Amino acid sequence: MSTAATPKVYGWCPGALRPMMSGDGLVVRVRAPLGRLSPEQARGLADLSQAHGSGLVDISARANLQLRGIREDAHAALIDGLRALGLVDEDAGAEARRNITLTPFWRAGDDSHQIAEDLAQALRGAEDLDLPGKFGFAIDCGETPVLQDTAADIRIERGPDGLILRADGADSGLPVTARDAAAEALALARWFLDQGGAPEGRGRMHQLLARRARPTAHVAPAPIAPQGETQHPGQTASGLLVALEFGQMPATTLAALADHGALRLTPWRMMLVEGARNLPPLPCLILDATDPRLRVSACTGAPGCPQARAVTRDLARDLAPSVPMGQHLHLSGCAKGCAHPRPADLVLTATGEDTFDLIRNGTAADHPLNTSLSADALRAAPDLLTEGS
Repeated sequence: MSTAATPKVYGWCPGALRPMMSGDGLVVRVRAPLGRLSPEQARGLADLSQAHGSGLVDISARANLQLRGIREDAHAALIDGLRALGLVDEDAGAEARRNITLTPFWRAGDDSHQIAEDLAQALRGAEDLDLPGKFGFAIDCGETPVLQDTAADIRIERGPDGLILRADGADSGLPVTARDAAAEALALARWFLDQGGAPEGRGRMHQLLARRARPTAHVAPAPIAPQGETQHPGQTASGLLVALEFGQMPATTLAALADHGALRLTPWRMMLVEGARNLPPLPCLILDATDPRLRVSACTGAPGCPQARAVTRDLARDLAPSVPMGQHLHLSGCAKGCAHPRPADLVLTATGEDTFDLIRNGTAADHPLNTSLSADALRAAPDLLTEGS
């Protein structure tokens, strides 16, 4: 274990109707239908962020937009604004259930699009489905899978022999069609609950499968993800993929992007600007696939997050040019490692206001190689990150 203090772990994710208090005010997460914002919705969100919050906007690892620093006394007015934009569910229960990550490369009328709409409608109506707060669905039915590294509990994918429904952690799934995939997904979610997958209101599918066999009908082979495939800023068939520095931007950048087309949110701290080919430089926008900031993940850090023990992003920005090509640095304000839950080549976990543990090939909570490295020492000698490796 890292020498960092054990942080508080929440068993749920914030929403619009159930926000979470952070160090800079309320975090309000907006789950845009189909992960898409029209230009009007994007501009409206930018206005609401500036009127009721800090004017900072995040993209989460599940392709949702987060408005930061929302004042408690402004939350009701914010919800009214979101309702006017068509970006709020009927109630907090429906909002929590509709935890869907959709491939951003869907096309109107294709399998991913149809299944996402069917599943969202089914989840809104499934009032008996009391799933854990972090339980989610991934819809990834394109010819090439792109969401296999995105957190989800139930996956609808295109396997070698057609569409399959797969429990996260299983190497095979149930053959489905675009017509019945949503219903089968809800059936698998109920199987998860029936099998005791949500003790004390928590739990994830892969944890259940570690102690229970998958459903017997789940025998169709899973898709094979391309080795080493990652997404980078650049042109795609659907538009221009752009990255955000550490997944955050000012509301003014969100509004400016809306001038170039509708926006699709991605789980890679990026946005897809539909139909765009060129964009002007904008604050916190990364257009160059070789930008060293893409080799670094960093959480909100102090003071924005009450769990964080140190400022993170200033140091991450300074160290980014020293991260070797092909490697990734995760700079975490605490041992939870929210910005990059999976192992990284290099990890700095804050242990005090100005001290970090260095971990290699691990997570923010793993045993450190070096302890009590100061931010100033790391800036002065960034080769400390890779020395002796």
